[in-house]
Amino acid sequence: MSAEKMETTANGAGPVYEGGKDNTLSPEDLSEVLAAGTKEVHEKAENTQFVKDFLRGRIRKELFKLGAVALYYTYTAMEEEIERNKDHPHFAPLYFPTELHRHEALARDLEYFYGPDWQSQVSCSQATQRYVDRIHQVGQEDPVLLVAHAYTRYMGDLSGGQVLKKVAQRAMKLPATGEGLEFYQFDGINSAKAFKQLYRSRMNELELDMEIKTRLVEEAVKAFQFNMEVFEELEEIGKNIQEDVLDAGMSVHGAVGGDVSKCPYYTAKMAASGWTAYGSQLAMAVLRHPTGQVLFATWFAALAGLAAWYLM
Repeated sequence: MSAEKMETTANGAGPVYEGGKDNTLSPEDLSEVLAAGTKEVHEKAENTQFVKDFLRGRIRKELFKLGAVALYYTYTAMEEEIERNKDHPHFAPLYFPTELHRHEALARDLEYFYGPDWQSQVSCSQATQRYVDRIHQVGQEDPVLLVAHAYTRYMGDLSGGQVLKKVAQRAMKLPATGEGLEFYQFDGINSAKAFKQLYRSRMNELELDMEIKTRLVEEAVKAFQFNMEVFEELEEIGKNIQEDVLDAGMSVHGAVGGDVSKCPYYTAKMAASGWTAYGSQLAMAVLRHPTGQVLFATWFAALAGLAAWYLM
């Protein structure tokens, strides 16, 4: 592609993706159309009861593992369909298996949490199965719509998910070597920011008319809705989990003196959007509320990531 070039770093750390000279965006570019078209559902997603409970500082540790299970089934389905359609003209430019694919990393995370026989201990929940079924349906019947699912998930992983990786690691006292959090580790990408620019540029170069772009927005909205259904399902499961309750005693925005910038979720969003000044705020919020670190884990991290592509 003319807009970017890919190089390999001298130290072998992985490819570097550099944006081209012309970074001018048009309101009709797919990335811009998606951002505008999903703004409302993005706001609904971040105001679900599940997220609010996280902000109040209560989490069942078991839900972290169940969230990882849901992600495993979701990414396995999506990456099966991506492989099926890797040569499709509307998806081929976005095919980056080495850089992006997550299902193998999630399998290693589940082995860490559940043990070598993890596959016999996990199953796909009802809400996740609906998400999986939709991904398979579009992959087999209307492959262009895979663009909406891939963009929503992967760009989120490279945004909010990266902000939250160390938070989850510290909260659950996971090994510094990365076990249990390989989902967040993109060894094939040297610069997440540059890669996201490349990915969006590739998307914007796809030859799509406005009818298809509109359908992609509709599909991205569905992706948000599927994720909210998973949040709601986890919330219901959490009501029946009596043991291992972590309570940081952290309340929502009103309890931080009206200063929304002190809300850890808000600082995570700002960091995901590239406001480096908020990195220190996030760190301070984490230090003040050690148990609250867990609140950002797994599916909440995924939500922050999903929101982040809208903010980029």
